[in-house]
Amino acid sequence: MTTLAPADADTILAANFAPWVLDLGLTVEETGPSHAVLRLPWSDRLARDGGGLSGQAMMAAADTATVIAISAARGGYGPMTTVQQSTSFQRPVVGADLLVDVRVTKLGKRMAFAEVTMTADGSEEPAAKASTVYALLG
Repeated sequence: MTTLAPADADTILAANFAPWVLDLGLTVEETGPSHAVLRLPWSDRLARDGGGLSGQAMMAAADTATVIAISAARGGYGPMTTVQQSTSFQRPVVGADLLVDVRVTKLGKRMAFAEVTMTADGSEEPAAKASTVYALLG
């Protein structure tokens, strides 16, 4: 199977996501046979009352990063859609980029499952965790 390079994953981002998702400024830091790490840069525009990164931005980043991780596991992009995403927020992210680490735990012919850990850059403690399920459409 072909390994998906971070530059190829950035191309997948640019070609397959809505403009508002692209406006988040996500970049691919790392890809591997069954994982991807994306960076969501800190922006005051994504902060909520109290100065913490909004949960909506974190969930969108997790959803988007899962597509990249599944593409890495499949050796390239193919149509897919979110079936389920469950997110637990554990601590706020304030003034730091968010690293979104996705591990594909099962890749089937029609479904893919992944675990997501979101951590503020420079922190060891997760800010949030998510579990995702995707339908593979092609």
